[in-house]
Amino acid sequence: MGTQALSRVGGGRRAALALGWLGGTGWQLHGASVVPLAASAGMVGLLLLAGVLLHAWCRRRERGWTAVWLCLLLGAGLGWAQTDWRAARRLAVVLPPALEGQALAVVGRVVALPARTGDGVRFLFEIESFDRPVPDTMPRRVMLSWFVPSWGLPGQPAPQDLAAGQRWRLEVRLRQPHGAINPGGFDRELWLFEQDVRATGSVRTGKSARAQRLEAGVCCALERYRQRVREALERRLGDTPQAGVLAALSVGDQSAIDRADWAVFRLTGVAHLMAISGLHITMLAWLAARLAAWGWRRSRRLCWCVPAPLAGAWAGVVLAIAYALLAGWGVPAQRTVCMLVAWQVWRTAGLRSSAAGQWLLAALVVAVADPWALLQAGFWLSFIAVGLLMGSGGVGEGIDRREPSGGDPGPAWPARAGRLVREGLHSQWVASIGLAPWTLLLFQQLSLVGLLANLVAVPVVTWLVTPLALLGLFWSGSWVLAAAPLEGLMAALSWLSTWPWAAWSAPAAPVWASVAGLIGGGLMVAPLPVTMRGVGLLLTLPMLWPAVPGPAAGEFDVLVPDVGQGNAVLVRTATHALLYDTGPAWARGAGAGELILVPLLRRLGVGRLDALVLSHRDSDHTGGAEAVIHSLGAYHLFSSLEAGHALRGRAPHQWCSRGLRWQWDGVSFEFLHPSADLAGQGIEAVRPGRSNARSCVLQIRNASRSVLLTGDMEREQELTLLQAPTLKIRTDVMLVPHHGSRTSSSDEWLRAVKPDVAVVQAGYLNRYGHPAAEVMARYGAHGIGVIRTDSCGAWRWSSTNARFSCTRVETPRYWRALLRGDGPEFAKTLSFDNTEP
Repeated sequence: MGTQALSRVGGGRRAALALGWLGGTGWQLHGASVVPLAASAGMVGLLLLAGVLLHAWCRRRERGWTAVWLCLLLGAGLGWAQTDWRAARRLAVVLPPALEGQALAVVGRVVALPARTGDGVRFLFEIESFDRPVPDTMPRRVMLSWFVPSWGLPGQPAPQDLAAGQRWRLEVRLRQPHGAINPGGFDRELWLFEQDVRATGSVRTGKSARAQRLEAGVCCALERYRQRVREALERRLGDTPQAGVLAALSVGDQSAIDRADWAVFRLTGVAHLMAISGLHITMLAWLAARLAAWGWRRSRRLCWCVPAPLAGAWAGVVLAIAYALLAGWGVPAQRTVCMLVAWQVWRTAGLRSSAAGQWLLAALVVAVADPWALLQAGFWLSFIAVGLLMGSGGVGEGIDRREPSGGDPGPAWPARAGRLVREGLHSQWVASIGLAPWTLLLFQQLSLVGLLANLVAVPVVTWLVTPLALLGLFWSGSWVLAAAPLEGLMAALSWLSTWPWAAWSAPAAPVWASVAGLIGGGLMVAPLPVTMRGVGLLLTLPMLWPAVPGPAAGEFDVLVPDVGQGNAVLVRTATHALLYDTGPAWARGAGAGELILVPLLRRLGVGRLDALVLSHRDSDHTGGAEAVIHSLGAYHLFSSLEAGHALRGRAPHQWCSRGLRWQWDGVSFEFLHPSADLAGQGIEAVRPGRSNARSCVLQIRNASRSVLLTGDMEREQELTLLQAPTLKIRTDVMLVPHHGSRTSSSDEWLRAVKPDVAVVQAGYLNRYGHPAAEVMARYGAHGIGVIRTDSCGAWRWSSTNARFSCTRVETPRYWRALLRGDGPEFAKTLSFDNTEP
């Protein structure tokens, strides 16, 4: 075998090892459990020994493709085993259930820059000691929220006093990591697990629970510096949108950017520019490398010691690491630094490899450093973008691109400038077109103005705003200089976001259409004939307009999303969609509507709601309404909102009075409560305890099955409905009234309604204690199975066969909380054996 063939096979072994490692890591990440810690550690040791033996076996003589396949298997085993071992170590740190929700006095340090949430702060806290004996497996690194009390606490510290590096004595309530789990939605439990946060909680404040700041000590110097930079920036620019963006670009404080601004950035496709990302770090490293190499060439002695391109490249890497640390060493920054370091070590060692080999090496380094990065959209968008640029001929030599040597001055500056402009336009074209199918796959939304917006925003933010933001670390006047072009850019982006069809939304496509779309995106940017690019365009069409499966005529589906402490239920017939309530509102204007319901509805192909029902005025039922109506719209709005309520004017409104009924696709809808005589009452009648009494109660029924949505109605309203002799109260599925409060679900009501399944929408360990234990006992006494969204995730049910499922069961993952439930029917969720004949 010749030298070139040997080199090819040697490169094949390295590529096989990397591909196998990535595949094994991905396989482990889709598991529902991990093996015991000792077993996974033993597997890692045995596989490392196998790797040494394989290397020795291959060195004696060339083994050809046999060695390649063995390297592939070895890499897969190592990727799986090391990820499983690390996961088992993290899972061994667990908060005992007996301590969940208990008041604990702790002493510890704020180890990261606190993030502002509008009604308080969220911060990482490293616990040093507890006020009682705790197990050795007790979590020490926790994520805490400190809310501003509405009543005020004179003489007590406030959340605004919190700063990185401080030591505090706090009284906290901890709980295991938990988040809403919905189809295709954000997995907060994974996000916490990736950061090795094994408990979350809140700071207790009150007369009996006082926070106390202790001596500072020596800790977290970098985090304290980041805090000082943020405070200095705010003093210089005040509370302006530009200050928020500059804080994000300087110290990685993304919480400083208002949600309305984030919405504009997402619609225009420039969100990746408004926080420290791989693009910023790479560009800064490239700029530093060029400047360092230029300065290095000024000294002949230095050039004799180390070549200028090599010195410049390492200077760029060092600056990239420093910038990533200043940004808080977030996951995207870690990925980029790993890539840059891996590439530079590879080149410094004199190892020869193709651009594709270096690309694969960088992916391997990131997977080894952070296996759970493979589940993040940013990982795929970053590496696919680089891969597309390589495939289209748009990637050069990276941060150590050589300068002309000797006396050759190289091309004149106009030629160089023209080349840079052409490369920039080409890169933006490739990224916008090639990544479009990936963006649709990951987010079900694509910015149609993104190419235009990025053509302006990329040079402004990358070459002007970001350098000035960093220069502000030494001279605060540069922040003022950066604010002017940033203000103009944000105004232009805001204008672009108002364009009709500024963004394209598409439901989640089937697997075959997604694969075809991804291939088509690659073909459109590859250096191929026009006909082949046309084929690529055709391949993307099924992904842009996928067929949306739905119920048959006369049937209906119900989806109960996991929205925390609040109600939201989606009902779909063959050609119509109704949303009952919109979940709660949270801090800084965010809520279940924006963060959960709108993405979920788009994923399911609901472009506009045929009807939106707001059962009553409480914020845990109407908190997401504004976002839903703004993003999707509704042809009809039914509610019990009082006259003059702002939401009544957002869509054609009708009072949800008893007896109002209609039919869609052979399915009937009827309101059973409230009565029409309450329609004229104003806001003065809506006092605490009164708004629940006006809850819209909606019954959905077809020829064989029915569902009852009850809002927050209470015992008085239950008895009123039972006294109506013409109503058919018996139902198959019922939304548990008032989240399982003690004021609802009376014995008389449960005896009459007798649902097969009752669904509770309530927040995990919520402060109201919903659902109440005595209420759950009543459901069990009546033989009614209860599903809880805080432990089930989103719950689906179909009238076709009464089959239901939980998202946590459909997609079990080892980092997610275990499924729990109440009542004799709950076991059906685990087996899915709930189909009636």
